[in-house]
Amino acid sequence: MKRLVKRIEHGLRRRWVHGQANLRLAALDEAVRRASPRADGTAPVVLFNASTRLQGMSLNAGFQRVTAWALQMAGVPVVHFVCQGGMSRCVLGTKPDDPAALPPCAECIAQSRAMYAYSNARWFLPERDDALERSLSGLNLPELMSFEWQDLPLGALCLPGLRWALRRHHLYDDDPTRFLYREYILSAYRVARAFRALLDEVQPQAVVVFNGMFYPEATARWVARQRGLRVISHEVGLRPFTAFFTTGDATAYPIDIPADFTLTPEQEQRLDAYLEQRLQGNFTMAGVRFWPHMRGLEADMLEKIARFRQMVPVFTNVIFDTSQPHSNVLFSNMFEWLDQILEVIRRHPETLFVIRAHPDESRPGKASRESVAQWVDSRGVKQLPNVHFVDSHEYISSYELIQRGKFVALYNSTIGLEASLMGAPVLCAGRARFTQIPTVFFPASAEEYLRQMEAFLETETIEVPPEFRQNARRFLYYQLYRVSLPFDEFLEEDGVWNGYVRVKDLPPQAFDPHQSAVLQVIVNGILHDTPFVLEG
Repeated sequence: MKRLVKRIEHGLRRRWVHGQANLRLAALDEAVRRASPRADGTAPVVLFNASTRLQGMSLNAGFQRVTAWALQMAGVPVVHFVCQGGMSRCVLGTKPDDPAALPPCAECIAQSRAMYAYSNARWFLPERDDALERSLSGLNLPELMSFEWQDLPLGALCLPGLRWALRRHHLYDDDPTRFLYREYILSAYRVARAFRALLDEVQPQAVVVFNGMFYPEATARWVARQRGLRVISHEVGLRPFTAFFTTGDATAYPIDIPADFTLTPEQEQRLDAYLEQRLQGNFTMAGVRFWPHMRGLEADMLEKIARFRQMVPVFTNVIFDTSQPHSNVLFSNMFEWLDQILEVIRRHPETLFVIRAHPDESRPGKASRESVAQWVDSRGVKQLPNVHFVDSHEYISSYELIQRGKFVALYNSTIGLEASLMGAPVLCAGRARFTQIPTVFFPASAEEYLRQMEAFLETETIEVPPEFRQNARRFLYYQLYRVSLPFDEFLEEDGVWNGYVRVKDLPPQAFDPHQSAVLQVIVNGILHDTPFVLEG
């Protein structure tokens, strides 16, 4: 009974908070429209984000809403491409246990109407294509993955979002999965047709999309790029309330760090202060705190490490994350890499391997359905005397493991950059944000990777190039304070859901790019293709 009462109370509070936030949104949208200069003859910018929220305003939805107002205040027309039940199944509306369930379109459309109350919103509606449906009928999973229709690689465009929605990399070739895949493809084609019609009509100068990997935005981006349009994608930055914008793939986090960029003493101190907090687990990303607490290695763990000649921590990732397609360059996926690591483990009984699952694997509402824990069980890893497995809900300090390890093995987790900052040798198996410059050992092939691991295990001392740590500091500072663009001047937590925000009570002039260095960077980047980089 108490749980039911709390659930009702939380539901009522959520409706009140989101309702008040939406009233503020609509009022501010009207105020910006009235305060914006005339934009006669200026080509518009199209914005699209169908995969970042259903109800309420998520952080990424907030980034795009503020960006649109900044463009309007700069005298640029803005067109929002908005779903009005136009997708039969959407990524956020998918229920992994019931793929046939319909998405909550009514709630989503109501939120969109609040967000774009006084904006130029172009809604796309549901529309089926009989010929496409017939072509999809009877296809198995591999055939759906490679499916193309007319000039659209629909199977490839829909695959990352399907994996994310089902919380796994390896998909089952069963009726529910094939049904959902077909619905995604049909919906992606609808997005493509509607978006092409919109581009024909408004002839924009640029397109801005969230993430770029989920099928609605991926399809719109593909269509726009085919026409030679500049497309900007965005994702959350590394610090709270920060966004990363790029003309590349936002989830790959491409960063162009000038070769002559070095940290000043003040910047060194700023970075050290951040790292002091980070190394205690005191940080959030996209409103999520991964470490509710962090504890040191206990006596039995220290005793186990002491029984071996050496210890190697192995850090994994969330297999369905949208960063993974960019990472799979040496191995086809993270589990293939782990299978190879398992062979190395069996050949080296003198070494203790501590395999750590990523804490985000067990995030409530987003728990992985193809987890490292399942891999450990399926391979009998716990039966091996030289393996210790740390599950995703065990909050022991990764940094103590790094300090005691001979070297660090990982796929593409940010912990690799932190380990490099600590001076540890890091052997990376997947392309990561920080492998763009020399920060870790990142071999050119899987064969070379395995040879490098064997060499590290056999040698007494591993020499780490001194530029690795220096580059790691340069990269992290640039990522934190130059390309992570802060929106905390405009957005605040909504107090109901982690990662959801509301707009602060501000006048429309607050969104004038001439009044904000951050908005000036974003507007110039969208309109003039200048770098999305802050000074300082």
